[in-house]
Amino acid sequence: MIAHLNGKLVEKSPTHVVIECGGVGYKLNISLNTYSRIGDSESCKLFTEFIVREDAQLLYGFKEVSERRLFQLLISVSGIGPATALLVLSSADAEEIQQAILSGNAAWFKGVKGIGPKSAQRIIIDLKDKISKENISADNSIGVDNTVKEESLSALVNLGFNKNLAEKMIQKILIANPSSAVEDVIKQALKGL
Repeated sequence: MIAHLNGKLVEKSPTHVVIECGGVGYKLNISLNTYSRIGDSESCKLFTEFIVREDAQLLYGFKEVSERRLFQLLISVSGIGPATALLVLSSADAEEIQQAILSGNAAWFKGVKGIGPKSAQRIIIDLKDKISKENISADNSIGVDNTVKEESLSALVNLGFNKNLAEKMIQKILIANPSSAVEDVIKQALKGL
């Protein structure tokens, strides 16, 4: 129903923000990762998930589309509600959570408040295939500086490489090493193309 909000950041706390859009203040529940990425800028854009329950209508905000998708996948697991999903998202970045799921690391999930051994196994079983098929991190969810990706792609295309192949190669490199500099990404891509 509400895909994103873009407006003035009125209030910010580690658990929620209030964004004013068109004279209306929207309260969004957020994870600690989103809190740390928002910064103190007056302008703020968050992707949202609107959940309607019998007793409440709740709005959740995420700095990245991939974090929202991970939230949607987590709440699709039986026994995992929005509050628990936010705790999971607050415990680590999207890449680390995905790696815990893909590697079957139930112990990692048991370390999150509210998740026991059965819930941890259920998360892994229910989401492993979905995450491996979707490649959620493809939209810059792993904290990769988007300019690194864009500059690397531009350089490779200017050198005559196919844009789609170059983009896939850059994505692989950045997933493996998110803190790579532009020069390193280009050098590694040239070896792989």
